[in-house]
Amino acid sequence: MPTQPTKELETFVNPNPEKDYEINFECPEFTCVCPKTGQPDFATIYISYIPDELCVELKSLKLYLWSYRNEGAFHEAVTNRILDDLVSVTKPRYMKVDGEFYVRGGIYTTVSCEYVGEKE
Repeated sequence: MPTQPTKELETFVNPNPEKDYEINFECPEFTCVCPKTGQPDFATIYISYIPDELCVELKSLKLYLWSYRNEGAFHEAVTNRILDDLVSVTKPRYMKVDGEFYVRGGIYTTVSCEYVGEKE
């Protein structure tokens, strides 16, 4: 059976939770649909985070991002939702998501959002 898109994000135990280290992902094939025009929107999604106890599993991240392909979403909303969903499952010390959306009507759009975990 072929792989299917899903909103389910999987995690694994951080192998070095005693350290602050940064994980960076560049996802250049992100696609969603403009809710006003129905036209596809293309973007590169950048994710940077400092994990705490959990890390996001890459295949599940790929399938999660793929799940937006046919969904209508404004750039601002989808970038913030990606951050919220990732924070919800990984509970990182820090996370930032940048969505660099390709030109539309002569305008490039970049949306940046971040989460800073609480210090104990």
